[in-house]
Amino acid sequence: MERIPVICFILVILYFISTKMVCNGHTHIDNNIQSERKALVDFKSGLTDPNNRLLSWKGNNYFYWQGISCENGTRFVVSINLRNPYPHENVFGNQSSMNLSGVISHSLIKLKYLKYLDLSFNSFKPIPIPQFFGSMKNLIYLNLSHCGFIGLIPSNLGNLSNLQYLDFSSEYTYHNDFGYSSDLFIKNIEWMSSLVSLKHLRANNVNLSMVGSQWIEVLNKLPILRELHFDGCSLFGSIPSPSSINLTSLAIISIRFNGFNSMFPIWLLNVSSIPSSIENFCNLRYLYLRGNNLNGSLPEIINGTKTCNSKIG
Repeated sequence: MERIPVICFILVILYFISTKMVCNGHTHIDNNIQSERKALVDFKSGLTDPNNRLLSWKGNNYFYWQGISCENGTRFVVSINLRNPYPHENVFGNQSSMNLSGVISHSLIKLKYLKYLDLSFNSFKPIPIPQFFGSMKNLIYLNLSHCGFIGLIPSNLGNLSNLQYLDFSSEYTYHNDFGYSSDLFIKNIEWMSSLVSLKHLRANNVNLSMVGSQWIEVLNKLPILRELHFDGCSLFGSIPSPSSINLTSLAIISIRFNGFNSMFPIWLLNVSSIPSSIENFCNLRYLYLRGNNLNGSLPEIINGTKTCNSKIG
């Protein structure tokens, strides 16, 4: 008979322990929710939203807010997609009413699990790309294109070693000796060599005139880069040959409307796994060179691409 009270006592203890664990778990999740929500609210408070695109950003259920995606269970924010849905509304000279503008709050850095950030085709001018973006090390996708950013692109973006997609293409704002360019520029491109996970790189109309021939050696260090878009970047002279060719994953190269003035870069034939065989030039699907002053004969290239889907333009 004495065993029953003992068993009851043990069950009561186990009940209180399990209840405390559940409560602590709920408290932890509740703290996460409050922290994530506050970071988003602070971010929104710095934005100007003339067309009320962020009208849904109210209440506690931030996981249902427009443009926000969260991880199931934890409710951590993993994606913010605020791309302007009508980026070309201003083709007749009227500023798009869908543009977000204002200040990008440092609170975004508190979203520790954020992997996807798209702010493209908004109007954050005239401010530079925020330095703190370089501390958001879980980012896989970062699209800051056509946002009106000006000034030096921060080199600490090189800290984003998990990044697979990077686009900071700009609208050109003036004409220089090498073509059209913008108020967004890079002085030293070496930091890009740390982006070892990068597959897609777009920097159209970003002023790269100060990087010299360094750009090709840096890109040559990106082992899985598949797309390169450097249109209108004020690059000039010859297209330099890298010391060794590691760009075997490249499927698209677009370097149109620069100031290249030289013979055609024959080394591009070796962007393949077997450099000696022109027939293996099939890794490269598209090569865009229009708007440069390149000289030379292309029969080898044309013949080498007959057996695959490569296109040169």
